[in-house]
Amino acid sequence: MNSAAVEMSLITAPTTLPLIAPSILSADFANLGQECKAVLEGGADFLHLDVMDGHFVPNLTMGGALCVSLRKALPKTYLDVHLMVENPLMFIDSFADAGANLCTGHIETSVDPLEFASVIHQAGMDAGIAINPPTDVDVILPYIEAFDLILVMSVNPGFSGQSFIPEVLKKVTAIQEQLRPDQRLQMDGGVGPSTSEACRDAGCDVLVAGSAIFGSQNYAKAIAGLRDQ
Repeated sequence: MNSAAVEMSLITAPTTLPLIAPSILSADFANLGQECKAVLEGGADFLHLDVMDGHFVPNLTMGGALCVSLRKALPKTYLDVHLMVENPLMFIDSFADAGANLCTGHIETSVDPLEFASVIHQAGMDAGIAINPPTDVDVILPYIEAFDLILVMSVNPGFSGQSFIPEVLKKVTAIQEQLRPDQRLQMDGGVGPSTSEACRDAGCDVLVAGSAIFGSQNYAKAIAGLRDQ
């Protein structure tokens, strides 16, 4: 199955690093289209969509229909879908059809990571694998070569606005040492002006931020601050 998304590459994205991916979970859903356009005009590189099933994490959020709407409104935008669900394999085809460019699932699910990566790539999307704060980094290291992006969660997933857990930076360092030049390392959770520098120094080249961007009065200034510009 071919993804409905336009052809984009996570690696040939804009060269200003780190890449910034606002998490739309923190946006005003009554004005979602306008807010997404505003953060992109303010310098964001792509959008991060948090998909939660109420089982893998104690919250229930968006599905494929919202991704369809964003693809229609923002046809040239890279859409990063973070699947915080018990069985991410169930959602790959629907998000490919919805126009997603990247699907990331969790190492903590019962799904075989190598099968997960293969199915995502066959659907025409980039593949990501995520690790939660309590999970030992050794669990994910054998599988990172199969993925385009590795996501280190710096909060326990489920809700926006949580405080950054600094101990996860050790995982970032361990993972970064094994990455190829054509792979990305993403941090998600509690990323803001006081934590972005530590994330960058540890090796993250993609930062997901929600309230630090959408809760600010100046999106461009907030995004530049995460890059330390």
